[in-house]
Amino acid sequence: MQACAEWNAICIAAHVAAPGGLLKTLSGQSAINAWRSPHLLACALPGPVSDAPANLRPIIDNTNPDYRRDRPVAVINAKDVNDPADLDQLGSVTAIKMSHPDYEGVKQAILDPGSRIRLASDPEPEEHTEFIALQWAGGFLDGAAVHFNENLNVLVGGRGTGKSTVIESIRAVLGLSPVGEQAGKAHEGLMKDVLRSGTQISLLLKSPHPSPREYLIERTLPNPPIVKTPDGETLGLSPAEVAPRVEVFGQHEISELARNPQERTRLLCRFLEADGDEDTKEKALRRFGPARRMLIEALAKQTETKERLAALPSLTETLKRFQEAGLEEKLKHKSLLVREERVLDTADERIDKLRELVEALRGALPIERNFLERGKLDELPNSETLQRLNPPLEDLSEATKNAVGSIDEALAATAVASAEVRKDWSKTSEEADEAYQRTLRELQRDKIDGEEFIRLRRQIEQLEPLKQQREELRRDIETAREQRRRAVVAYEEAKAEEFRALERAAKKVTRRLKGRVRVTVAFQGDREPLAEVLRREVGGRLSETIEALRQTTDLSLRALAEACRAGPTELSGQFDIPDPQASRLAEAGEEAFMAIEELDLPSTTELELNVAPAGAPDAWQALDDLSAGQKATAVLLLLLLESDAPLVIDQPEDDLDNRFITEEVVPKMREEKRARQFVFSTHNANIPVLGDAELIAGLQASGEGGQGQATIRSEHMGSIDVQPVRELVEELLEGGKAAFELRRLKYGF
Repeated sequence: MQACAEWNAICIAAHVAAPGGLLKTLSGQSAINAWRSPHLLACALPGPVSDAPANLRPIIDNTNPDYRRDRPVAVINAKDVNDPADLDQLGSVTAIKMSHPDYEGVKQAILDPGSRIRLASDPEPEEHTEFIALQWAGGFLDGAAVHFNENLNVLVGGRGTGKSTVIESIRAVLGLSPVGEQAGKAHEGLMKDVLRSGTQISLLLKSPHPSPREYLIERTLPNPPIVKTPDGETLGLSPAEVAPRVEVFGQHEISELARNPQERTRLLCRFLEADGDEDTKEKALRRFGPARRMLIEALAKQTETKERLAALPSLTETLKRFQEAGLEEKLKHKSLLVREERVLDTADERIDKLRELVEALRGALPIERNFLERGKLDELPNSETLQRLNPPLEDLSEATKNAVGSIDEALAATAVASAEVRKDWSKTSEEADEAYQRTLRELQRDKIDGEEFIRLRRQIEQLEPLKQQREELRRDIETAREQRRRAVVAYEEAKAEEFRALERAAKKVTRRLKGRVRVTVAFQGDREPLAEVLRREVGGRLSETIEALRQTTDLSLRALAEACRAGPTELSGQFDIPDPQASRLAEAGEEAFMAIEELDLPSTTELELNVAPAGAPDAWQALDDLSAGQKATAVLLLLLLESDAPLVIDQPEDDLDNRFITEEVVPKMREEKRARQFVFSTHNANIPVLGDAELIAGLQASGEGGQGQATIRSEHMGSIDVQPVRELVEELLEGGKAAFELRRLKYGF
């Protein structure tokens, strides 16, 4: 093994668990010394580690404390192959990832087996959305192109070489918006000054679901992106439809996101389990509309009716004085005619109301049946069964049409009859009018205004039906309130179920990041929407009210609305709101109370990070107590989980503590990169080297960003096993071999 190191050879313990293998031939301290030698890089098994002998398995998987190594021995499958057919046997072949099939590629794989070696028994990674290639025509990166790897891609280069331009180009071509305000300003500035109008960005990507297919997304700035097939056919799709859940973060944007509880909740939503009915809350919210309109209309009519009936006692009292003066008897006939006139008006009102209903029914005809067309159902397994709906719907449409026609005829006949009745009644009324005029002249001689009596009678006759209408409105309001109450309860249940799903997601993330990050969610933690509604609907100074409601631990919006309806005393007692503000809130009106009930106060997500060094006791700190870098670390660990869509980040190390990069971020990134694609730009060597980036792309530039030109040379694209790429990383990220060696000597490594 010492000789192998001197020869720059790879030492592999062949048939390590077989009778002639290292772990069988040697024993005791000799076996331990040989196994723990840093010059032993790999061992060969005929299958997975799980099939190794039980007494040797803890040694091979590095869990036996006596044999434990700082860097585990790489395991490969290399059964003896005596015939081409032997290659099909499990344990004969090992897949090795390398840029070029050469010795250096094999050595890099042996040094980093977790990233570069896959046994035949290992599970195949799931298909995931991936960027295939990106290219530019015009702008700072004119003529440049990148062919991405499906796993970890890292952009390196000096400052001003275009790394951020690549990241923001991906965001631009996908039509994505920045999360943070500062990130938005940076994106707009780069679009204007570096990418510039007229630049075309083209992104070729592969979407795995429902079946693998490639799409070409093109965007010529400042126009919106267009989705095409690879051969150029334009599709009526958006980038979000062919590449959903892609996440792009510019410089310091993760730090901005970490400070926003609502955005942290949005991140947590990525871990929600599909429940088969994702819009339950939206369905419940839609139920508010009809109940709200019915209630508002009924309350408005009730107010109008109340105001009109308020005049009835005074009118009745005045009428009584006229009656005491004997006018009731003298003008009895005219008084009765006024009542008859009201009967005719009421009949016309009933006819008009029915006419409105018929018009609404006519608008629903004919019943649309396009969804039952045979061509649209042919592919369905129960097409013939579903087709049986067509005849009854057609019959219903025809029957409704006939019914509307019959009602139209009946309405017309009724209107004619009503007009004839009114005509005949008018003749009688005109004949009685002469006697009425004589009576008025007689009353005038006694200085009595008979017309005032008739006006009073007419007003009272018009108001009397409102008493019955008031009762009908009361029932309508009770019905509308009950419908609304059921809608409010359904909405509350939907919001509670959504929160419980978030709680399950938080527990899931905490399990996945066990010992690193803890996640909790607070129900209705964001009270700002409530504050906005109160400012809009109530107005004035409400700071104490808003603060009191912010501090209410278990806030029920329904209870708050009911307390508003009950009055200021209830508001003050239940929610500790100052009396003057409680009075104003109680007077805000039903529409304000309904707006409170219809609010959706977002849940907020809190993170805790274990800041203890490896091996030390846990030391959990809440996000608000962390440094900016630690906050970003906690959020980035969430971003690295549970997605099959690409994650793109510009210089994540700007927001991260270096220790957390090596101890937390890089291990999680290595674990997840087989299941998704990462595109990072960086100045930190730990990300491409310890993360073992499958593609490192070096950018160079001449001139300034606004007028200069960036290039990506083909020899500077590859993995660390490619000599020019390794030299580029050494120079750009380590400061050169001499600087790296000097640091090593100073550290005493």
